[in-house]
Amino acid sequence: MTGRIVLRTAEALVEGDKDYLCAEPEIVIGELDGPVGVSLATLLGDQVKGHTRVFAILNSDVQVKPATLMVSKVTVKDARYTSILMGSVQAGIAHGVLDAVRAGDIPKAMANDLGIIYSVWLDPSILSVPVGEVDHAALFNVNREATSKVIRKAMKNEPGIDWLLENQENVTHYFHQLGLEGKI
Repeated sequence: MTGRIVLRTAEALVEGDKDYLCAEPEIVIGELDGPVGVSLATLLGDQVKGHTRVFAILNSDVQVKPATLMVSKVTVKDARYTSILMGSVQAGIAHGVLDAVRAGDIPKAMANDLGIIYSVWLDPSILSVPVGEVDHAALFNVNREATSKVIRKAMKNEPGIDWLLENQENVTHYFHQLGLEGKI
């Protein structure tokens, strides 16, 4: 990989076998001395109630590289939701970032120079699952897989414009389809 990585974007979806086991990250990734770095610093310094931004960490005091700032797509109002988001989900994201470095999707030599802004989804329906019945291992794995997938897509500029043009009429937006079927 040559040249600067100014700003790349991607989205991914990984689903598990239970309704709440769904990860759908959207990311921007780029060098810290460019627009991604400015945005990352601005987001971190401008915290918003219910949408706290935190770094992906392996554990307290062990931040991953590239620096990855998690931004929740859901307004966080519940301590249990926060514990799951900042536990199994955050751990899965942190491991997925390192998996992407290990796989070569992020050049190891650039790990200190890149930043990732990671829009994270944790299905609020998880709160209806009784305590002790949440599959934390599966939640971790879904987020880990989704993270490495979304980073790979961003770094490879996927999907490419040729694929999009060739498949435009074959891909139907899920919620649009539900609307056409009269289900929403």
